[in-house]
Amino acid sequence: MAEKVFMKGCEAVAEAAVRAGCRFFAGYPITPQNDVPEYFARRMPQVGGVFIQGESEVASANMAYGAAAAGVRSMTSSSSCGISLKSEAISFMAGASLPVVIANFQRGGPGIGSIQPAQQDYNQATKASGNGGFRMLVLAPSSLQEAVDLTWRAFDLADKYRHPVLLLLDGFTGTMMEPVRLPEPMTEEAVQAIRASKSWAAVGKKGGPQHKIICGPGLDSRIKQEDLNRRDAKMYEQWQTSEAEWEAYMTEDAEMIITAYGISARIAKSAVGVLRKEGYKVGLIRPVKVYPFPGQAYEVLDFGKLRGVLCAEMAIPAQFTEDVKNVIRGRAKIGTALSSGGEILDRDTIITAARELYGER
Repeated sequence: MAEKVFMKGCEAVAEAAVRAGCRFFAGYPITPQNDVPEYFARRMPQVGGVFIQGESEVASANMAYGAAAAGVRSMTSSSSCGISLKSEAISFMAGASLPVVIANFQRGGPGIGSIQPAQQDYNQATKASGNGGFRMLVLAPSSLQEAVDLTWRAFDLADKYRHPVLLLLDGFTGTMMEPVRLPEPMTEEAVQAIRASKSWAAVGKKGGPQHKIICGPGLDSRIKQEDLNRRDAKMYEQWQTSEAEWEAYMTEDAEMIITAYGISARIAKSAVGVLRKEGYKVGLIRPVKVYPFPGQAYEVLDFGKLRGVLCAEMAIPAQFTEDVKNVIRGRAKIGTALSSGGEILDRDTIITAARELYGER
């Protein structure tokens, strides 16, 4: 087993990407994810990869598009308002069926907002990452070890579905340091084999068929855009069963559920421990992927004994909470514990809200 290494979140994600075979990264500086491009700038030359600091977020996202079109495992990252600037290119990636990994280390908003951590991009990530109504798998780690593991998986998922995949992190996760076990790096032979397996990639005609990677039906004018949208809609529907992923913690006897994702779920999990010691039968549901939203995790709850569901997130107005309400469908009271704009959600805020929602024991 690999030894533990003490790393900063941004750097752990970047190193995991390199070990997963990422050989192209284009990005642009923005707090709090600046350590990502800085790390890639040092690391990529060591593995024969390419790092480019684009002249803007728009340029760097389109560079990642181009590298993916050539069959290279490709990545870009930014923070919140920077992801908004990349949204057109991300929509083009989805339209052209290109496997690109995008990482968003969220900061406070709307607009430029603040440089401190937040979770105010949930709706953007899960519902409107660009025009056209496409969806992406959205992975939301709650620890640096999980961030490392999910980064590796993101590249495999992007290739499996030939579709962009989003890592939804935050400034807290990106800048904190924790010990992590890094996976063994992919061999260069394996990296090249993956690229060679992409028969659709634009790598030069070389006497073979012409490849044209564009946003739309491509060379075959008989294929309608509507048919492509129906194909993707079928894939998104399949994800609801094949890709839904969550953690259920102490839910078996729970009379109240706290639900959260990412760093808020980590804080909420510690709140569950405190509340349990006080005699409150509280459990936690944590989506590991926030798209597709794991409605199945809530459907198995015993609503006959449930006193309520408390949604904890670093967003005002609440966003993740709306998806929870949609699956609860009025069968239990819904409460919230919220912060935003760079204010870290405090465990005491969650505990106080949980006691109030739980009511008399």
